[in-house]
Amino acid sequence: MESRHLRYALALAEHQHFGRAAAALGIAQPPLSQQIAALERELDARLFDRTARGVFPTAAGEAFLARARRALAEMSAAVSDAGRAARGETGRLRLGFIGSALLELLPSVLGGFVRDRPEVRLGLQEMSTRRSTAALLAGELDIAIGRGAPRGAGAEELVSVTVGRDHLVAVVGAAHPFAGQRGVSLEQLRGQHLIIAPADEEPVVAAWLTTLLGEGSEAPARAGGFTEARDVHTIIGLASCGVGVGLGPACLRVAARPDTRVCEVSPRVELPELVMSFRAQDRSPVLAAFLDTTRERCPGVSERLERGLGARR
Repeated sequence: MESRHLRYALALAEHQHFGRAAAALGIAQPPLSQQIAALERELDARLFDRTARGVFPTAAGEAFLARARRALAEMSAAVSDAGRAARGETGRLRLGFIGSALLELLPSVLGGFVRDRPEVRLGLQEMSTRRSTAALLAGELDIAIGRGAPRGAGAEELVSVTVGRDHLVAVVGAAHPFAGQRGVSLEQLRGQHLIIAPADEEPVVAAWLTTLLGEGSEAPARAGGFTEARDVHTIIGLASCGVGVGLGPACLRVAARPDTRVCEVSPRVELPELVMSFRAQDRSPVLAAFLDTTRERCPGVSERLERGLGARR
């Protein structure tokens, strides 16, 4: 029995006439009659009564046709589902990201992806660069977005692409002495209590800040001290409370509160790049679809992606 036999039986039941059913199927009448007869022999049951008024399903035929309709519908659905999965329209995507990625990158990329592929199941986790890299290498994430390219054992298995650049700004409460200034100098920052990312979670950023602000007696821990904050919203919130001077990417202006002020740091200091990483051997259609959306919405990323993928082939 083949799917065409089911279609033949359903067409005959609909048209109640061998000639009309054959015409609708686009075949000659004799082959249709032969195929229905062969089907009845295989099932050892008469499916249709042939009368002068037309051809009508028997009780066995009605039972068979009910299942045949469902079987053909399932086959059609299977073909459709396979195609949608192959195009990345269904499936699962697990994404780990630092909080600042929500300020500029993800609203465009993730927003567009959700609108275009609403049936993809998303697993979204805000986490530090170090944690997301470890989760990516362990197969617990499909994509990680963090500051700086992943380092350490296993990093060679990843494709890492720059998806954003930003520079350093300082955020303070409205009552802070810096609040009336358009900018602050590195020298001024060295004497302040700073609100910064934890060294154990964002080692690239922490090492960069230590180098930038100076070692020895002028380092933050020995001067004004520091408070660790895991995301830009916490940095802004603590600054508004008067705890100290928050340091973060310029994109935090999007989330700044009315009781805070954002100051440029002079001279201008470029932050470690915002980097998107994924496993080089991952052939998931959903991942490919997400990368396509990223190409569309992030100027310059397409060429960098191709270079990164080409280097891994």
